[in-house]
Amino acid sequence: LWINDGLMAIFFFLVGLEIKREVVLGELSDFDKAALPLFAAAGGMAAPALIYVGINLDSPETINGWAIPAATDIAFALGILTLAGSRVPVSLKVFLLAVAIIDDLGAIVIIALFYTADLSLQALAISFAGLLALISLNRAGVVRIAPYVLVGAFVWVCVLKSGVHATLAGVVTALAIPLRGSGADAPSPLQQTEHKLHPWVAFMVLPVFAFANAGVSFEGITPAGLLEPIPFGIALGLLIGKPLGILALSYLAVRTGLARLPQGVDWQQLAGVGCLAGVGFTMSLFIGGLAFETSEQLNAVRLGVLAGSLLSGTLGYLILRMQLAHAQ
Repeated sequence: LWINDGLMAIFFFLVGLEIKREVVLGELSDFDKAALPLFAAAGGMAAPALIYVGINLDSPETINGWAIPAATDIAFALGILTLAGSRVPVSLKVFLLAVAIIDDLGAIVIIALFYTADLSLQALAISFAGLLALISLNRAGVVRIAPYVLVGAFVWVCVLKSGVHATLAGVVTALAIPLRGSGADAPSPLQQTEHKLHPWVAFMVLPVFAFANAGVSFEGITPAGLLEPIPFGIALGLLIGKPLGILALSYLAVRTGLARLPQGVDWQQLAGVGCLAGVGFTMSLFIGGLAFETSEQLNAVRLGVLAGSLLSGTLGYLILRMQLAHAQ
């Protein structure tokens, strides 16, 4: 509980910082830059969910896991892309990062709308008071991080008691952190915080989360176990749904003139990145823990996430390595 509701709030705080930076200054700052990642992320979330629902349509007790394969793990996907070598175009890395960030934003909305327990309107109203305090700090030009963290901790407690998932308080707090310092040459509070927090999240929060949530006993598990509705729906959604959805909507957007391929990127590379987006480890496990409660269901979730992520990462890596070697 402390890991999933507490430590993961720090992870979502970092995600919120990344989203704000990209929306204000980065690849999502105008429609021309954001168009293709937006279409790709939408397809990459819809197709895996539809595949899972199709496989679990006759199983009402498992249908609630539809959002599990819709998620992408930014850290693992970018890490595998880096392993493909220095020949990977920078624009391809930026595209994957943008897709993963939009994907995370979509996951946050899904958690808020579909994986929320019975609401306590009183606790939720008090949390809005904390939100107003965060906005007031930002509008007053406060650049020190401590006041935001203190108010954010208060919001976290209120959101935890409200029934809305507590990690969303991390995102709300992050969006209030000022992007610009007190002077023209002053460092950015948001970017400084992101830089300092990243190692803690990468080397403490995520490993602890993985250690606590990823354990699955393989005793008695056979290949046929992967064909059960939950693991099969998740694995197939990640392995097939992610690249299919990303490529289909990206192609549609490019063909209709709504978007264009990044410079130096071709469709084979985009297919490889689509497969890498099927690595849904951290966020998929997190949503799985919200969707199901029994140990059998959670083990099935872990099996599906691990199988789908491993196959997706391997396939994406091989596609990119072969394509980049052929391009030499």
